[in-house]
Amino acid sequence: MVGVGGCRYYIPSLNLLGAGCVGEIRREARILGGKRALVVASRGEVGEAQAAQIGELLREGGVDSVSFCEAVPNPTVDVAVRGAEAFLAGDCDLLVAVGGGSAIDSAKAVGILVSNGGNLRDYEGYGRVAVPLPRLVAISTTAGTGSEVTQFAVVSDDRDHSKFTITDWRLTPCVSVNDPEMMLSMPPSLTAATGMDALTHGVEALLSTGATPITDGKAFKAVQLIRRNLPRAVQKGEDLEAREGMCYGSFLAGTAFNNAGLGLTHAMAHPLGGLYNLPHGLCNALLLPHVARFNLDASPLKMGEVALALGVGKGWHSERENGEAAVRDLFALAREVGIPSGLSSVGVRAEDLPGLAEEAMREAIGATNPRPYTREQVLALYREAL
Repeated sequence: MVGVGGCRYYIPSLNLLGAGCVGEIRREARILGGKRALVVASRGEVGEAQAAQIGELLREGGVDSVSFCEAVPNPTVDVAVRGAEAFLAGDCDLLVAVGGGSAIDSAKAVGILVSNGGNLRDYEGYGRVAVPLPRLVAISTTAGTGSEVTQFAVVSDDRDHSKFTITDWRLTPCVSVNDPEMMLSMPPSLTAATGMDALTHGVEALLSTGATPITDGKAFKAVQLIRRNLPRAVQKGEDLEAREGMCYGSFLAGTAFNNAGLGLTHAMAHPLGGLYNLPHGLCNALLLPHVARFNLDASPLKMGEVALALGVGKGWHSERENGEAAVRDLFALAREVGIPSGLSSVGVRAEDLPGLAEEAMREAIGATNPRPYTREQVLALYREAL
């Protein structure tokens, strides 16, 4: 974010990318001084297999581990509490998360409770985590959420199904891992949703009022890589080159929005995911083209840059014309990768939209949107996307 004295730029100390790079955690976990790691993974067979794979790599590096395979989509306070109990009971000193954003955000939430205690709601907002987390290695198995490189954790409250965001540089992992070989088995629907999530990160970082020349460069390249590789990754999951392109695109988008901020798409997506327990990436995918069109009048220059990154901008066209082409391409890409046609097709009810709009207005993550908005405008966008 830009402040009076310039900007701060947060990123993990070590970032591993490329086919086979996950094997390097043998060495890196040992260098971090870990004796016993809590490996946080998703609930079910896939998560258990991933945790076993990472546990074996850690063992080969001389680090013992305990598996906690309880992360769920839209990670909850309850999971974090039980994870913290497992960390302490296992006498652990290192956190290793493997999976998508849910597993990684769960690990961050576990770390907050281990180091700081209290209730997770105590840390909602910005800069409220006083004590650093245990060292965290974040291994992404989806090219999308960016959580492996960010200072954010999004948590669902079990009591009212609302979502809240914790933002603090202390949540940034020590090591991030993006190995495309870990992503080859992702089904097309998950590839599409997480890929559109990464694209949303890149687009919103470019448009953000908190953008800097550093984040602009990363976001532009991210959008370019994702547009080029996402259809291939969806259509042919074993395409390692496409998967690697998505790894780099997601990584760049994550480091961009981690420092530039996001916008209205995410502010609207969070209440949707919380109320209906929908995947976060799917919510973003359904909303992004509509919000991009809404932002066009306020940010024609940046929307023109989005068009160039998507490959549909023309040098002889006006910024407005290029921005309109970008919006059309965002709708086209969503259709191409199989995103459902509207919110109603995933179970969203018209009668819930006013309440969702109220919730979206309370989301601080929309503060860097390039165009200010009212509750009525947010409600109109929900209805447009229905």
